[in-house]
Amino acid sequence: MIALLQRVSQACVVVDGAIVGQIARGLLVFLCAERNDTEADADSLLSKLLSYRVFPDESGKMNRSLADIGGGLLVVPQFTLAADTRSGTRPSFTPAAPPEKGRALFDHFVAGAVERHPQVQTGQFGADMKVSLTNDGPVTFWLRIPNTPAV
Repeated sequence: MIALLQRVSQACVVVDGAIVGQIARGLLVFLCAERNDTEADADSLLSKLLSYRVFPDESGKMNRSLADIGGGLLVVPQFTLAADTRSGTRPSFTPAAPPEKGRALFDHFVAGAVERHPQVQTGQFGADMKVSLTNDGPVTFWLRIPNTPAV
């Protein structure tokens, strides 16, 4: 699975003119399931993400996790993170999980997040979403479980 996480001071997702997910300070996570991903991969990625130290401590060093600061978590499905862009001018999405598997892994990831973190919001799987954010830093990280090279 792939997660592109951004430390934000605020973020929100709008579908058909209505806000479906919104957080203040925290992490905006674009999440993608790939063909061979499993629920165990989703669980590993969630564990890493919740403990990933991207927030500053009193010295300004990135030593605090989302759990440490009690920030919001906004999870947005984004299959385009699996794009194969090695040739041509049109990306191939062959590495992405099929929609039904992608939705199941997204739902599994979100259910685990809700169990483990008090502030979880989401985008809407399969919808045309408008995502707005204020990237704090800017701080952006790419996490991949299993840790295989990007295509």
